[in-house]
Amino acid sequence: MSTPKAGHGGRHRILIVDDHPIFRHGLAQLIGQADDLMVCGEAEDYHGAMKAIEALDPDMVIVDITLKDMSGIDLIKEVHKTRRGLPMLVISMHDESLYAERAFRAGARGYVMKQEASESVVQAIRHVLSGGIYASTRVTENILARFVEGTREPAESPLQTLTDREIEVFQLIGEGMSISEIGQRLHLSVKTIGTYRERIKEKLGLKNATELLRHALNWVEKERQSKG
Repeated sequence: MSTPKAGHGGRHRILIVDDHPIFRHGLAQLIGQADDLMVCGEAEDYHGAMKAIEALDPDMVIVDITLKDMSGIDLIKEVHKTRRGLPMLVISMHDESLYAERAFRAGARGYVMKQEASESVVQAIRHVLSGGIYASTRVTENILARFVEGTREPAESPLQTLTDREIEVFQLIGEGMSISEIGQRLHLSVKTIGTYRERIKEKLGLKNATELLRHALNWVEKERQSKG
């Protein structure tokens, strides 16, 4: 991959896509301190991001996993399909052991936890802009282990057996949304969401909808606690 040409005084133009205004503001300030980087725009959801990419033509997109309307994974897949040369970096609070590989498969070029030092964020941005792939040592080792001698490491968590859409449905169940509400959110039929729910129950070894709801609620609560 060739390095995108920097405009505006040699500074690479970056679009931030995150549903938290405070984080977007802080990240924009951090990026603005670098003499080779600048923020050209912000968006809080999938549709806003797609419009901003079309209007602003950024050199890089920074994406969170959770957006207001759809998953950041869906955004990464769509951008990778329609703007294949546009590098994307995920900066998220979500556990990298569960989401990093999903993001890379979708088309992202890097994954950084929000808890990491600011120096790591800028380093990751520059590394991805230069054509590289950025990931923590833990993620890199896990991915490489899957290819060594054709072996596949066992999943650290049953949640890792879920597909991208299944994990999204599982999260929304844990946020208290009904099947019809999830269908509206994901633009899918109630029947399709019901099918995803059954698959999740089977993969996680859960007996009924009550167990699924309790499991999902507990997971979402742990996620929130880990974010402080």
